[in-house]
Amino acid sequence: MGLFNRGVVVPVLRFSGAIGMAAPLRPGLSIATLAGPIEKAFSMSRAKSVAVVINSPGGSPVQSSLLFRRLRQLADEKGKKIYVFCEDVAASGGYYLAVAGDEIYADASSIVGSIGVISASFGLDRAIEKLGISRRVYTAGTNKGALDPFQPEKAEDIERLKAIQRTVHDVFIGVVKDRRLGRIKGPDTEVFSGAFWSAPEALELGLIDGISDVRTKMREIHGPNVRLRVVAAERGLFSRMRKLPSVLGGLGSDAHQGLAFADDLVSAVEIRALWSRFGL
Repeated sequence: MGLFNRGVVVPVLRFSGAIGMAAPLRPGLSIATLAGPIEKAFSMSRAKSVAVVINSPGGSPVQSSLLFRRLRQLADEKGKKIYVFCEDVAASGGYYLAVAGDEIYADASSIVGSIGVISASFGLDRAIEKLGISRRVYTAGTNKGALDPFQPEKAEDIERLKAIQRTVHDVFIGVVKDRRLGRIKGPDTEVFSGAFWSAPEALELGLIDGISDVRTKMREIHGPNVRLRVVAAERGLFSRMRKLPSVLGGLGSDAHQGLAFADDLVSAVEIRALWSRFGL
C-alpha cells in the first residue's frame, strides 16, 4: 500500500544568479544553460504543477525574455500550471522570469519588483587626461564609438541609449500587464518606476499572489505526501575545472590568461554590483 501513498512528484526549477552574466566557476542564467532542465521539468511528472524558485537581481533583458517564453510555451503545450517562489530577490529580470508563473509567492522578507531598465558605466576621459594619456580611436561608421567611456559624453549618444531603454522598458511593462492582468492594483507611475518593494508591499500592489514557500504551497495543493524533485542544470567536474586556469591565472599564455582573468574579474564585479543594489 505504501507505494500508492507516496504522493505526486512536483518538479522544481531553481533559477539562482544574475541573468546572462557568468562569474568564474558559475554560469549565468541563460537559455543555453537552462533549456535542458526546463524541458525535463515539464516532462518528468504527470503532476499538473511545476515549481520555479527564483533568486535573481536581474541582468540581460534578452535572456530574461527567452527564458520567460520557454517556460510559457512548455506550460501551454503540457497543460501545466507554473508556481513561482521568490527567495531573497526577484527583481528586474528576476521579476520578468517570475511573471511566467500563473501564481507568484514570496517570503515576507523577499525583495520584489524593479520593473525598469538601467545602464551604468564610468566616465574616464578626465582621468586619462590627468595622466597624460591620449585616446586614439579609429572607426568606420560615425556612431561606432558611441558612449566610449574614455571620450566625453555626447547628447545624441545619450538620447539614442535612452530611446533603446524606453523600448525595452515598454516590452517589460507589456509582459507584466499581460501576465498580471486584473491583479495589478497600483498606479503605473509607481509600479513601473523601477522601484522595488518588500513582499508585503508587492502583495498590496498585486505583483505577487501571497506570502508562502515552495514546500508549504505544494503541500496545500497536492497534499502532505507531495514530493519535490529539483531539476538542476548539469555542472560536471570537467566543465568546472576547465575554468580554473583563467581564475588562477597561472597556466598557458600569460597574455591570454591575463585577459581571461581580467574578464572574470569584471564579470564578478558587475554581478556583485547587481546584488548590492538590493542590499545583498
